[in-house]
Amino acid sequence: MEISYRRLKEQDLAIFIAMRIRQLREEGANEQIDLEPALKDYYRRHMADGTFISWIALDEDRIIGTSGLSIVEKPPYFGCPSGKIGLLSSMFTDKTYRRKGIAKELLSRIVNEARECGCGTVQITASDMGVLLYSNFGFVKNENFMQYKL
Repeated sequence: MEISYRRLKEQDLAIFIAMRIRQLREEGANEQIDLEPALKDYYRRHMADGTFISWIALDEDRIIGTSGLSIVEKPPYFGCPSGKIGLLSSMFTDKTYRRKGIAKELLSRIVNEARECGCGTVQITASDMGVLLYSNFGFVKNENFMQYKL
């Protein structure tokens, strides 16, 4: 098994989106809506303007792991003077390839991208499966995270 890593390209989007939907289902989503058009639109627009970056893992030419970084900006604050925040998403590894260091490598590459883009912090809403990965990497839980669904 020879795993390689590279940036996501537009021609990879169909597989990337299918894996994103698989990830969401695996994490418990059961809404019956077709997310594919909205995801395709989002990734195309934000890859084009540089505010979405992804590294993927491949076994030969088959995508077996994904990562995503959305760069958002808000007013600077003491914890993030640049105001740029990297939001992680799409951290997913095919079941047969888990526990082999692939997610850790993808996370390392995507965090480096955030640093190079001037992000002052990187955040993720971790699945139960991912908490250990992120904790071991150095992420710290924020007990005050709240959300209001519209």
